Amino acid sequence: MGYCKIEIFIPESHLEILQEALRNCGAGHIGKYDSCMSYSRVTGTWRPLEGARPFNGEIGEVCTAEEIKTEVTCRIEEADGVIEAVKKIHPYEEPVINVIPLIRTGL
Repeated sequence: MGYCKIEIFIPESHLEILQEALRNCGAGHIGKYDSCMSYSRVTGTWRPLEGARPFNGEIGEVCTAEEIKTEVTCRIEEADGVIEAVKKIHPYEEPVINVIPLIRTGL
C-alpha cells in the first residue's frame, strides 16, 4: 500500500471548504488523526488565453495573485477520488493539482 502527496493551489477564500472536502474523502488521515495537511502562502502567475473563463484576471494579461499551496497525504489508490472531490469545490477553471508518489513516509 503506497502513499502520495497531493499539492493543491487555491485562493485563500476557498481554504476552509477545501479542508472540509479533503476530510470528507479521507485525505490527510494519519494514524489516529484526520484533517492533517499543511499550507503556505505563495504567489502565482498566469495569463488567461482566448476562450478562458478566469476566476481572476483578464484575457491576454498576466495576472499575479496570492494563493494557498496545500499539501495532503493519501493512499495512492484514493488519489483519483481526492482529485474529483477537489475539482468539485475548486473555483479555478484549470486547477493546479499535483500528485507526487512518496517513496517513504512516517506512516
